[in-house]
Amino acid sequence: MMDLEIGAEATASLTVSPAELAVNVGSGSLEVFATPIMVMLMEKAACNCIAPFLEGDETTVGTEMNVQHTAATPEGMTVSAKAVLKEVNGRELVFDVSASDSKGSIGNGTHKRFVVYGERFTEKAKAKLN
Repeated sequence: MMDLEIGAEATASLTVSPAELAVNVGSGSLEVFATPIMVMLMEKAACNCIAPFLEGDETTVGTEMNVQHTAATPEGMTVSAKAVLKEVNGRELVFDVSASDSKGSIGNGTHKRFVVYGERFTEKAKAKLN
């Protein structure tokens, strides 16, 4: 892994479609942007943030997410998530994450990821089947 830059940041965006509504992902009964999808978008922003620093078979896995979803977003609006690398503890990476739509903030929190080697990590997970 290349040297990480505290303060590195990246984003990820999507336009809310029926597939991202709470009623359709099982996280509620309303036709609004689902919290699990907001979390996924925050994780994607964190992955985008760290991607330029990874080498070879290195990748990251999410290990912790602590967020607040503070405002609803209807279908058709675009949601953007942002991740900022704030801490590096060996292979553990800590990000400030946030999400917004065109009307303002809809969520924020912290997210941790851990640097792993993809093939070895996958083999270990598959070994649970034996």
